[in-house]
Amino acid sequence: MEIVEIEPRDDEPLARDLLSVQRAAYAVEASIIGDDRIPPLRESLDELRAAPLRWLGHFDGRRLVGALALTGDAAEVDIHRLVVDPAAHRQGLGRALVRAALALAGNRRVIVATGRDNLPARALYESLGFVPAGETEVVPRLWIARYVRHPALAA
Repeated sequence: MEIVEIEPRDDEPLARDLLSVQRAAYAVEASIIGDDRIPPLRESLDELRAAPLRWLGHFDGRRLVGALALTGDAAEVDIHRLVVDPAAHRQGLGRALVRAALALAGNRRVIVATGRDNLPARALYESLGFVPAGETEVVPRLWIARYVRHPALAA
């Protein structure tokens, strides 16, 4: 499965496709967790393009079907978003995107957060060596679970 860097900031049609995948993916998470107050679900095209994120993506032909956004410094990589077109769920794309991010991270610690009740996402991260690092109520009744993966746990 080929994962490539993508630049939605510089490519409006790509950004529109990414926004569509992002909204569809977060709509699934909203359904799973019973709450639609997920900020990227409401993000505008301009906000998505302006976000200071490094993006990885996968295409089925010319169609973007999944993407992962991250930031990082010398010590840590933060996976900000993992979005997969619902039509491509359960095909290993999310796993491939996270593995690509882990490869980019090298010997740095990697952190990620997901909805506390998003059991499929939590299972994915745990299967890749992430360990729970706490839960936070980000707004009333909306909880996220934080995860960390230390370089020593690299698989």
